[in-house]
Amino acid sequence: MEERSILGEGPEHAARQMAMVFTLGAVLAVVGLLTAPPGEKGKLLVVSLLAAITAVATWWIPWGRLDPRAPLALCLPVLLLLAYCTGTFQGGSIGTAPFLTLLFVWVGLHFSTAAVLILGPVAGVAYVTPLVLDHRGALVISGAVMFVPAVMSVGVLLSRQMDHQRRDRDTIRRMERWRAALTATLAHDVRSPLTSVQFALETLDEDDGDLAEGQRHELIAMALRQTNRIRRLAASLLDAERVDSRGLQLDLHSIPLRPAVDEAVGYLTAPVGVAVSDDLTVRVDPQRLEQILVNLAANAIRHGAPPIVISAEPTGHGMVAIHVRDHGPGVPRDKRDLLFARFSSADTSPESVGLGLWITRELALAHGGDVRYTPADPGSCFTVIVPAAGPAPT
Repeated sequence: MEERSILGEGPEHAARQMAMVFTLGAVLAVVGLLTAPPGEKGKLLVVSLLAAITAVATWWIPWGRLDPRAPLALCLPVLLLLAYCTGTFQGGSIGTAPFLTLLFVWVGLHFSTAAVLILGPVAGVAYVTPLVLDHRGALVISGAVMFVPAVMSVGVLLSRQMDHQRRDRDTIRRMERWRAALTATLAHDVRSPLTSVQFALETLDEDDGDLAEGQRHELIAMALRQTNRIRRLAASLLDAERVDSRGLQLDLHSIPLRPAVDEAVGYLTAPVGVAVSDDLTVRVDPQRLEQILVNLAANAIRHGAPPIVISAEPTGHGMVAIHVRDHGPGVPRDKRDLLFARFSSADTSPESVGLGLWITRELALAHGGDVRYTPADPGSCFTVIVPAAGPAPT
């Protein structure tokens, strides 16, 4: 059987805490029967039964299946009971004041500041109206001018403090996810290529001339590829740290786009077509643009299918759109929201560091642009937006 905890966050915990408040009210009403005048005992019994029934219903309603703000509806029975008690019993305003304070504390702990501010006038009417009907003018003034604003302030203060603590917890959770993902990435993406490099070096060291020249070149090429993989990982992690610390610096130049694309394509291991006009120029950091293009094209090679083509066009708003299109299966719909996340789980390839697309977007944003994904028919199209420059230098 599922344990029903009282402490915690979320609609179910909030509702269970309010159920305990109703239970407390029911118990205190029963205790009041011992000393209440005969004319009030029946009324106290009604209050006790209503509070107990509401407590049971509140405890067992499946709040987790409802809107997170649904428990706010519990404010209504609370205010109705408090209004009834305030107007019915002698000293009712004094007896209900602690419960009204508990209500604002509860709302402040679990809901937004807006919820507290909306509750304030409603609670003020529920508290003051019975006093007005009973002609208790002094209590009306103190309730409307002093007490209700005071408990509202308590609710607002608690709500703001809880928002601050939730943000702090979210930051800590993100840092913990970063640490765990970094550890996992280093454990896999460094150990695997290092093993390959070690194997190549040990094989070459033990070779007594039995290896053919082609085999030697193949081993060396494999070791260099794995070394480059480690270098890319180190560069990605360094870029990630620079982005986090706002230390990412750009060395901007106006350059012709076509030669920059041709040079980036030369680093790739598969053929990539280029359909970029010779008269397009961009205002970018050349090394960072190369990093963006290599990341996107390598991603297309890894996950897409040929033909892979890089094209570009001006957007008409002082920007240039560079498209990297492949003809593969495309990105599944359930993975698209994760594409540009740091250490994204959208890329399950063992060759992936999980930082490439995130860093690509951060680099584009640093240039004043962006990166977006659009499904093609067939395949995928990643588009990076960068600033345009003047005419190509001659």
